[in-house]
Amino acid sequence: MSKVYISTPIYYVNGAPHIGHAHTTVMADILKRSRLMMGMDAWLTTGTDEHGQKNQEAAEKSGQECQDYLDQKSGEFRTVFDRLGVSYDMFVRTTRPEHMKQVAHIEQTLFDQGLIVKKKYSGQYCTGCEQFKKESDLTPEGRCPDHSNVELEQTDEVNYFLQIEPYREWLRDYAEQNPEWLQPSRYRSELLGMLKEPLEDLCISRPKTRVSLGVELPFDSDYVTYVWFDALINYITNVGWPDEKYNDWWPYSMHLIGKDIVKTHCIYWPIMLHALDVAPPNQVVVHGYWVGPGGQKMSKTLGNVVDPIEVMDTFGADALRFYLAKHMRGSVDSQISMELMLQTYTSDLANNIGNLLARVSKFANSRFDGVIPAPENIHPDDQKLAEAVAANIGKACGRYEMTDIPDVLNAILAEARALNEYVADKAPWTMIKDEDARDRVASILYVALDGLRLVFEGLYPFVPETANKGLAVLGRENMNQKVHQHVFQAGDLKPASAFGDMVNLFPRIDLK
Repeated sequence: MSKVYISTPIYYVNGAPHIGHAHTTVMADILKRSRLMMGMDAWLTTGTDEHGQKNQEAAEKSGQECQDYLDQKSGEFRTVFDRLGVSYDMFVRTTRPEHMKQVAHIEQTLFDQGLIVKKKYSGQYCTGCEQFKKESDLTPEGRCPDHSNVELEQTDEVNYFLQIEPYREWLRDYAEQNPEWLQPSRYRSELLGMLKEPLEDLCISRPKTRVSLGVELPFDSDYVTYVWFDALINYITNVGWPDEKYNDWWPYSMHLIGKDIVKTHCIYWPIMLHALDVAPPNQVVVHGYWVGPGGQKMSKTLGNVVDPIEVMDTFGADALRFYLAKHMRGSVDSQISMELMLQTYTSDLANNIGNLLARVSKFANSRFDGVIPAPENIHPDDQKLAEAVAANIGKACGRYEMTDIPDVLNAILAEARALNEYVADKAPWTMIKDEDARDRVASILYVALDGLRLVFEGLYPFVPETANKGLAVLGRENMNQKVHQHVFQAGDLKPASAFGDMVNLFPRIDLK
């Protein structure tokens, strides 16, 4: 595959950006940057979902004009993602006229095919996830499992529905025949379980008497489009559908989603596409939630909510990216707190990578006239370490998927620890006292600095700003977002080249 189109969900603007939004979007950015380093072209989209009942109610409560509210809240998400260094190629807004035009076009197409019917519906509706709920979807207490604090609304109204049961067997066969389509595999099993029972028709509208913020139905001006139907369509309108150019990217699509939206993305969405004679997304990858210490769900009442802006203000954006990447546990919920952030920041970043860079670069800079040491010969022991570091980082940083991200990061950290231990064992600051050992000292320091170069190159997708700062200390140019086939090779650091300015990559932080 020569390219990849990576998309995150688009996020409701009725609340502030939270750690879950940061996580999914940073993982998408890591995958994009890694693919570019493999010589693949990559396209990344993220953005905001600005229609629906939740957003309308929040806009009304704010006292602002609706569009002003949407502009402000969408801007908050964009600001956080920009600060996190997310290299999106398109920031989606569902209020974009071209998107709204294509939503209406799809509805008219399906309506003309006789797949959309109008009928009365009675059931319970969760405004938290903007979905109608069956009894089997609810907890024993009769609550939505994802929004237990939201009162379900008993809804009796006439709406338009897309018939999806006729496509159930096709979707079940597709999921069974394409085991890599939905990852991790536990969600494929969950999906196949859902597809054992008949599927209820999918509501695609809300009457304007209830919700007015949305795309008007092209065949009935008394209704707007149901927010989920509208939002899902962004994935193909982003790449130019219905123009044939969308095929330049769509066959290489990868959706990253949280576990709470599997049904919408793996039942409703592929069926909508199939009805339009469009292939399903190439792959859907699911992750778990972020919770507080001890696995407690985050809540303002418990005081364990982690605000990504507060984390970035305290630790920096790359430290948050690093934590999210290292502690993501695939489909299992992962824990985060300011105290856990500090532990990771101190042990992995400050004491491992930052300490190695500081002591080796400052010592070499002062003893070798401000340039990278240029040994006449690399000692065989040092060469063995150099080749091992290059090989291990190169292997770890080959093609990896979202579920592999923690393992890749841990493999890079292991090489940084190996370099630390080697330098501590050889103690070049003691060895330098013997003038006859100067070339061996130069060999040790060169290999340590070149190893650090490899570490920073491997870390670039995870902590791009910090990696480039580290490379600048070593006199190297910045890594960039261009497509290139990156090779992790020992000995690429130029001997006798000048050091850059010495910086403290990870200053000490006291949460008090």
